[in-house]
Amino acid sequence: MKRWMLLGLALLAATVQALETGERLAPWTLSDQFDQPYTLDDQLHVLLVARSMDGAKLLGAALEGRPKGYLEARQALFVADISRMPGLIGKLFAIPAMRDYSYRVLLDREAQVVPQYAAPQEGVLWLQLDQGVLRERKVFTDAAALRAALEQVAP
Repeated sequence: MKRWMLLGLALLAATVQALETGERLAPWTLSDQFDQPYTLDDQLHVLLVARSMDGAKLLGAALEGRPKGYLEARQALFVADISRMPGLIGKLFAIPAMRDYSYRVLLDREAQVVPQYAAPQEGVLWLQLDQGVLRERKVFTDAAALRAALEQVAP
C-alpha cells in the first residue's frame, strides 16, 4: 500500500512540474543513435518528443521520403524516451537500426528529459520554441498531419 502511495505522489509531482507555455526549457545533453552528444540551445525551434515506439514510428512515417538533414534544416530535433526498452534489445537491435534513419534521434535512455514535458504516451509531442522558451505545444497522432506541420516550418 505504501509503495502505491509513493508512486501516486511521484506521478502527481511529475504532472505538476510539467513545462508550461512561457517557461524556459531547462538545459540538457543527450546522445543520439551514433553516440554523438547534443546540448539543448536557443537555436532550436521545434522539439519533437515520443514516449513510445508507436510515437517514434509515427514520426518515421511523417518523415518517410524526406532527405537527410530535413529536421535539422527546420531547426527541429527528435527525442525518444527509450528508458523502458530492455538494455540488451536497445544495444543489439533497436539503436543499430536507428542508424539507418535519415534523421537524428536523441535518446533519453534514463527518462531524464522527456518526463518534464508531460509527453503523452501515444503520438508525438511538438514543442514550439523561441530562444529556448516554450511558445506552443501540440500532440500529433496522425503522420500526415505531422508531415504537413513540418512542411510549414521554413528551412
